[in-house]
Amino acid sequence: MPREKVKRGAGWNFDNSYARLPSTLFSRVNPTPVRSPALAVLNDSLAVVLGLVPEELQEGEGLAALAGNAIPQGAMPLAQAYAGHQFGYFTMLGDGRAILLGEQMTPSGERVDIQLKGSGTTPYSRRGDGRASLGPMLRECIISEAMYALGIPSTRSLAVVSTGESVWREMEMPGAILTRVADSHLRVGTFQYVNGLGNLEDLRVLAEYTLKRHFPDVEEDGDRYLSLLKEVIKRQAVLIAKWQLVGFVHGVMNTDNMALSGETIDYGPCAFMDAYNPATVFSSIDAEGRYAYGNQPRIATWNLTRFAETLLPLLHADPQTAVKLAEEALSEFPEQSRSHWMAGMRSKLGIFNEEGEDEALIERLLKLMHRYRADYTNTFRELMGNDSAGSALHGTSEFQQWHESWQARLVRQAESRSSSQLLMRKSNPALIPRNHRVEEVLAAAVQQGDYRLMHEFLKALSDPYAHTPEQARYATPPDASAPPYRTFCGT
Repeated sequence: MPREKVKRGAGWNFDNSYARLPSTLFSRVNPTPVRSPALAVLNDSLAVVLGLVPEELQEGEGLAALAGNAIPQGAMPLAQAYAGHQFGYFTMLGDGRAILLGEQMTPSGERVDIQLKGSGTTPYSRRGDGRASLGPMLRECIISEAMYALGIPSTRSLAVVSTGESVWREMEMPGAILTRVADSHLRVGTFQYVNGLGNLEDLRVLAEYTLKRHFPDVEEDGDRYLSLLKEVIKRQAVLIAKWQLVGFVHGVMNTDNMALSGETIDYGPCAFMDAYNPATVFSSIDAEGRYAYGNQPRIATWNLTRFAETLLPLLHADPQTAVKLAEEALSEFPEQSRSHWMAGMRSKLGIFNEEGEDEALIERLLKLMHRYRADYTNTFRELMGNDSAGSALHGTSEFQQWHESWQARLVRQAESRSSSQLLMRKSNPALIPRNHRVEEVLAAAVQQGDYRLMHEFLKALSDPYAHTPEQARYATPPDASAPPYRTFCGT
């Protein structure tokens, strides 16, 4: 199939700073063209923010670019090299089915990666086919856009294109390509890869690039690389706290899936918790619960420690001093994350100020939710005054006692009840992408080619704090008799 350069009619405005890094960090490779591309989903509002013209992306050369059948003008496609601890075991990796087209310079001056996921084999494919199936790509589109609307830093989905070709994942499935937008795809695993090669100068170049791209305010003099570690720690503390506050379970917190920008990346086996349980696991391969909901802050610490290890040669010439500096920085993460989580939980309960007993009040509620298998999202909605007759907590003496303690706590602050209600409304989503709803939407799209449910769902998820009557039908938990929800990697 002939490959052509796409004209600038779609609004592409590429720079390629990553391609100017040492060649050990990537391999130049073009996407593999597909037989019969067709647009499944286009995120028009995101396209406009990026400086793109939605109409130009729906057909012709614009669609060809989203399918990997044409290279946009100014793009320099490449697959990134990285490593990673996968379930605790170190492996040299890389983009096995994703290709970075380049960095789009937006009208507001932002620099964002444009990546095609499912665009064919690369030097890092490790016997994989380099392709992706339609269902998981649509699923990433739903979850990533929901995360963005929830106010959680996340990669985003510009488009999903069906390929007209099949992929095999235990059975034949329709193929697709996702266009992913990210602040960058720099990962803990990127540093692990370079550190593993033992090239100190390349490590320094990568560190400087990361500082310039994500932390430009770090001063030129001083301990720049220690500052890099501390800034990454700060962003991860915010991110993990936000995950915990909405009941999000990432499912595969390998070091190659921790983005240094502080964005959520890789939506393979992720899902949202229904009934509150810290041991919640969705991934079919996480038999030991390494990445369970309640373990996410601890795993983030573990991953950040691996990042700190890569920076040791840059932190100080004396190894012992370098280790001490790293340990001191890492020691701040648990408290930072806990502090952000506590602030968020206070907001979810309509609490403006701080009291020493707040943590005990919050933990009491969570223990009750766990004991009675109360729905995490809906419990907080019900505390806002919504009907609680169907709640697992309704009518229990323990909850009544807790409720009285909570009401007494609200009385002790200066803010009015209406102010507390408004704070809770802004802090508790009316809906999340419920797993059974996601499956309904995907079944209609993949099996029947009907995208109406998906568009309606995406619209409802785009404003999760609106609390409109139309959103109520998406707030219903799955039937109690439903089997445990399972998600899968590598799809």
